[in-house]
Amino acid sequence: MLLEGKILLLLIIANGAPILLLKLLDGRCAWALDGGRVWPDGRPWLGPSKTWRGVAGALLAGALAGWGLGLGAGTGLQAGAMTMLGDMLSSFLKRRLGVPSSGMALGLDQVPESLLPLLWLKTEWRLGYGEVLGLVLAFLVLELALSRVLYRLHVRREPY
Repeated sequence: MLLEGKILLLLIIANGAPILLLKLLDGRCAWALDGGRVWPDGRPWLGPSKTWRGVAGALLAGALAGWGLGLGAGTGLQAGAMTMLGDMLSSFLKRRLGVPSSGMALGLDQVPESLLPLLWLKTEWRLGYGEVLGLVLAFLVLELALSRVLYRLHVRREPY
């Protein structure tokens, strides 16, 4: 498999782990990252769908996927961490824009969680900015398609 394919698969696995854990654990161990705190605007920092369980799952899945794909467990762990940081950033921005938790914001839901790990590991993976852009666009398209499939399989609550 080409490096770009491995990277894309790693990002999808790390990003998808929290969703699968939500389904598998049926709400158990779902402690909100923000502890229910609100920002001065009265809205949650992140919202109830961003959990410690999801972060832990993404880190573990990222490390295992990185190792399994031959990219290294440490690299996978970093990718998982940056994916979750990007996901938290998008949730924070969505709350500031008034988008409810688990609400759709096309692009904002996909770009940070793919762009941050790609920029973080750009040098290690020897990626140019054109390749980073291509991988972000591929991630966006694949994530939207996989979300619809997971919705039809009753894994996701929403088709996005």
